[in-house]
Amino acid sequence: MLKSIIAGAGHYLPERIVTNDDLSEMMNTNDEWIVERTGIHERRWFTPGVDTVTSMAKNASIMAIKNAGIETKAIDFIIFATVTPDYFIPGNGVLLQRELGLQGIGALDVRNACSGFIYALSIADQFIKTGMYKNILVVGAEIQSSALNKNDEGRSSAVIFADGAGAVVCSASEDENRGILSTHLHADGDFAEELYVKDPGSSREVRLSQELIESGSFNLSMNGNTVFKHAVLRFKEVIEEALVANNVESKDIDLLIPHQANLRISQYIQNKMGLRDDQVFNNIMYYGNTTAATIPIAISESLQQNRIKKGDLVCLAAFGSGFSWASALMKW
Repeated sequence: MLKSIIAGAGHYLPERIVTNDDLSEMMNTNDEWIVERTGIHERRWFTPGVDTVTSMAKNASIMAIKNAGIETKAIDFIIFATVTPDYFIPGNGVLLQRELGLQGIGALDVRNACSGFIYALSIADQFIKTGMYKNILVVGAEIQSSALNKNDEGRSSAVIFADGAGAVVCSASEDENRGILSTHLHADGDFAEELYVKDPGSSREVRLSQELIESGSFNLSMNGNTVFKHAVLRFKEVIEEALVANNVESKDIDLLIPHQANLRISQYIQNKMGLRDDQVFNNIMYYGNTTAATIPIAISESLQQNRIKKGDLVCLAAFGSGFSWASALMKW
């Protein structure tokens, strides 16, 4: 029976580092306030004219393909998770395909925000298990900084979100001791407007107008308290769902890689599940919340730092806009 393994991972981060002190010059905030509420010390923001969602994804993908030990032409499908595409139409999958010289293969876009990468990985897993594809490039990439309201009104979200890209090569394997064991996907649209960007939307009389621009509806809107309360509940639920499905316990996890939404959320989940520091990977302190890119960036860095070894039980979990949440459990 075919299994899906992550054969290689890569990531890319913009060169521009934005510290908390930098933000204090844009809005009424300070380093202590930001660290206490989010755990973030600095983040990366793109440089206009240099970085695009596509270029960042390309750099991460080249690294992932190299680390997988395959040729680029061996990729037979692309799944691209992002809510900040370079174009309104088409999606970013075909743009990345063009940059990698893979014209002709399928390219699918996933818009599940912070859960997007795990949703994309779950889709790749199904394609591989059925034998349809052998090497799928799964990407999460975002430029969030251009959608932020960088003043006092938008402070709660402006200090959190950031830019970056991560990618993995999901490959077919006959090794019964490795691979994705299960994925678990959930959503609740009742809370869609608690974390969203309203415009541009096709159901308006016009998609773009001066009135819409002045309304601020193009900026990210987040009800932080509601998001936090649901995140700590759903994170734990979906991780435990994966553990129960595979008859293992939290103590068996070698590494939990949560979506980097807020360090307080990760630490709360770690405490509730009785996990040691070495069982949880966090890098939000340096990169902020890069939405669909956080988990693949963290996977890539975990491998670089030897935090993941062959045979390890690795759990991925995410929660975000939608609301949507997901988990994946795998034997590395």
